Amino acid sequence: MSAQIKNQIEQLKAKLRKHDYLYYVLSQPLVSDKEYDNLMRQLIILENKYPQYRTDDSPSQRLSSGISPGFKTVKHRQGMFSLDNTYSIDELRAWDERVRKGLGENTVYEYVVELKFDGVSVNLTYINGKLTIGATRGDGQTGEDVTANIKTIRAIPLALPAKQPLDFIEIRGEVYIDKKDFLKVNRERMDIGEDLFANPRNATSGSLKLLDSSLVAKRRLNFFAHSLGAYSAEPINTQWDFLAKLKDWGMRVNTHSALCRDIEEVIGHCNHWQDKRDELSYEIDGIVVKLNSFSQQKELGFTAKSPRWAVAYKFAARQATTELLAIKVNVGRTGVITPTAELKPVECSGVTISNATLHNFDEIERLGLREGDRVLIERAGDVIPKVVKVIEQRGKRPYNKPEKCPACGEKIIKEKAEDVAYRCINSDCPAQLERALLHFASRDALDIEGLGEAVITQLVKLGLLKSLADIYKLKINHLLKLELFKEKKANNLLNAIQKSKNQPLARLIFALGIRHVGQKAAYTLAQEFSDMDKLMRAQFEELDKIPEIGTVMANSIADYFNLGRTKKLIQELKNSGLNMRQEVAKAKANKLTGKTVVFTGQLEEFSRSEAEELVRKSAGLVSSSVSSKTDFLVAGESAGSKFNKAKELGVKIISEHEFKEMIK
Repeated sequence: MSAQIKNQIEQLKAKLRKHDYLYYVLSQPLVSDKEYDNLMRQLIILENKYPQYRTDDSPSQRLSSGISPGFKTVKHRQGMFSLDNTYSIDELRAWDERVRKGLGENTVYEYVVELKFDGVSVNLTYINGKLTIGATRGDGQTGEDVTANIKTIRAIPLALPAKQPLDFIEIRGEVYIDKKDFLKVNRERMDIGEDLFANPRNATSGSLKLLDSSLVAKRRLNFFAHSLGAYSAEPINTQWDFLAKLKDWGMRVNTHSALCRDIEEVIGHCNHWQDKRDELSYEIDGIVVKLNSFSQQKELGFTAKSPRWAVAYKFAARQATTELLAIKVNVGRTGVITPTAELKPVECSGVTISNATLHNFDEIERLGLREGDRVLIERAGDVIPKVVKVIEQRGKRPYNKPEKCPACGEKIIKEKAEDVAYRCINSDCPAQLERALLHFASRDALDIEGLGEAVITQLVKLGLLKSLADIYKLKINHLLKLELFKEKKANNLLNAIQKSKNQPLARLIFALGIRHVGQKAAYTLAQEFSDMDKLMRAQFEELDKIPEIGTVMANSIADYFNLGRTKKLIQELKNSGLNMRQEVAKAKANKLTGKTVVFTGQLEEFSRSEAEELVRKSAGLVSSSVSSKTDFLVAGESAGSKFNKAKELGVKIISEHEFKEMIK
C-alpha cells in the first residue's frame, strides 16, 4: 500500500511540474486552472496524510518556477506571491472565517474586490519617478526583464508626475489583450499557418516574450495597475488608498474595484460579475479579494506560496451541451491529419460554438465519441472550445478513422508505432501545398506581406501555384484575377515577393518547412554551411556531428535534400534570384573555440540567447543537452538535471564567472 501511495504522489508531482513548464516557460498551457488546482489539491491531501513522502522539491512546497531563455533575469525587491483559489461561495466564506480568526473575533476589517484579469502579472520598477525595469512575475522571486516590450504599452507611463516624488516603488499589475485584438491576432496567425493562441492570457504571455519590440507594439497590449510591492515613499495605509494614489500617478486603474464592509458584500460583487463578465471588452476569470488594511495584511502574513490576506474567487468553467453532428478531418502543412468536431450550434458564454477541437484519433477513442452523441463542451481558457465528455450515447456506430487522406485520397500512416498523429505522406497533396505556401510566406520565414490564406487558396484553385517556386512566377495579370484585387494591391504583393528574395539563408531554410527544423536549427545550419549548395551536399554523418541538430533532425535534413523534387525546387528558386548565402558571424578565438558548451540554470549577467551567441562568436558550438561530446557545462543559479548528468559523464562544470573569463 505504501509503495502505491508513494507512486501516486510521484505521478502527481510529475504532472504538476510538466504543466508548470508548459504554462510558465512555453506559454502553452494544456489544462485549465481548475484542472491544475485539482491536481495540486490531490497532492496536498496525500502529502498531509502521508508526510513521510513529502519532499522539499514538491510543487506543493514552493512557487511554480520557470524562466524562459532569451531575456535577462531580474530579482523582485519584494516577492510576487500567487493567490489561493476558491471555486464556491462556501469556500469564500470559509476563507473569510480564517481571516476573522487570524485577526481576532472582534476586529473590524474591510475588503477590496478587484476583477481578476486573464492576462500576465508584471512588476514595474520606478526609480526617481522613471520606469527603469518591467519584469514578468517569473517564479515569484525572479522574473524576465521585458522592459523594452513593456515600454510599448501606452497605458504604462514611462515617468510618474514630478509632484509625487518617489525614490523607489514597485507597482504590480496585469498586462492583457482586449477580446477584439485577441481575435485579430489569431486571425493573423491563421493566415500565415501558425498555431492559434489558446486564450488571451496565452496570447499576452507569448507577446511579452517576443524578442522584437516592434512586433509587441502591434499586438496592442493593455494594462491595469492593482498592487504594491516594495517602496520608499510616504506611508500608504490601505489598498483603497493605494488605488487612489495610482490614479494620481497617472497609472491605469480598473474602475470596477469596490470597497466592501463584509464578506456578504464581497459575494454580491462576485455574483454580479459572474453574470456581467461578457459585457466587458476584456476577459476576466474571477474576482480578487484583498484585506484593505496593510497593517492587517502584515499581521496575517503568508503561507509558503500565498498571502493569507487575499484570495481569488474563480468563476465556474463555462460549459454547454449539444449534439455532435460529424467528425471532420483537416490536413496540416506536414501532412498531419487532425480531427475536429462539427457541432449543432450552441450558445456558450456569450459565443455561438459550432466547432470544437478533438486533438487526435486517440482522444476520440478515449472519449468513446460517435457522430450523433450528446456531448459536453467547454471553452478551454474561456476561448477555444473542446469536447469534454459524452453526456448521452446516441450515435449508432463507433467512429472509424479514415484510411485515406481527405484531400488527395492517398493512404495515411503512423510513421512510428509510438506516434499519436497520422499523416499523409503524399508530397503533392493539395492541402499540404496550401499550408506549405502559408508557412513559406509567413513573417518568420520569407515575410511576404499580403500572401495570406485567402489569396493562396484562390491561387491554388486557379492552378497558378503548384509549388513554392511558383510564387516567383506570378505576374500582375494573374493577381488581377483574384477577388478584391486591384492594380495597387497586386503591385504591393509583387513588391513583397521581390523583397523576399533578399532574405538571409537562415530564413529560406526555415521557409522550406523541413520536418523538425525550426528557426533556431535553420540559423545553425546557415551559420555552419553559409551556402545552400554546401548544405545540400551535407551527408547525415556531417549533420549529426552538429550538437544542435541531433540524429532525428539530421536524418530529416539529409532525406529532404536527397529528394529529386527538392533539388528541382532549389534550382527554380535560384533561377528566380533568391539569396542562397548567409554571412557567417565572425569568431573571436579564445578558450571556447571548437568546444561544445551547454548552459543550465539562470545566469545573472546574460540571457541564455546572449550567452549562446557569445559561444558562437568564439567559434564554439552550443548544445541543448549534455553528452559525452560536451566540453563545458556552464552552471547558473538553480541548475537542473543537466548538472547531475554532467557530473556522471565527467564533463567539466564551470561557473558564469569562469565562462566570462574564457570569452575575454
